[in-house]
Amino acid sequence: MSEQRLPECPSSPNCVCSQADDDGHRVEAFPMRGNADETLAAIVRLLESWPRTKVVAREGLLVKAECRTRLLRFTDDVTFLVDEDAGCVHVRSASRVGYSDLGANRKRVEALRTAWLAGR
Repeated sequence: MSEQRLPECPSSPNCVCSQADDDGHRVEAFPMRGNADETLAAIVRLLESWPRTKVVAREGLLVKAECRTRLLRFTDDVTFLVDEDAGCVHVRSASRVGYSDLGANRKRVEALRTAWLAGR
């Protein structure tokens, strides 16, 4: 992975990413909140407040977290990448196993975006 690129989604529908080229996988990036350090700190705070979510790494401009689904407790990986040049935060949420996630990753990203835009 280059510094400004998240891994591509597989062909399966259990992944969304703001850097995806196709509508089936694409979600919008989040706006930055202040400079890169302030944005990263706010992302970590948001993720730490999110149910069944654990921040597992913060490396440079990247934050990685693990989210457990409510019913079956599957682990999904959520990654945020601050892109200072574009003034946004790219996001990727993907299931580790299975083919379909019944929209769980897209719903998670949209719920996180709603919280982010509300200033949480």
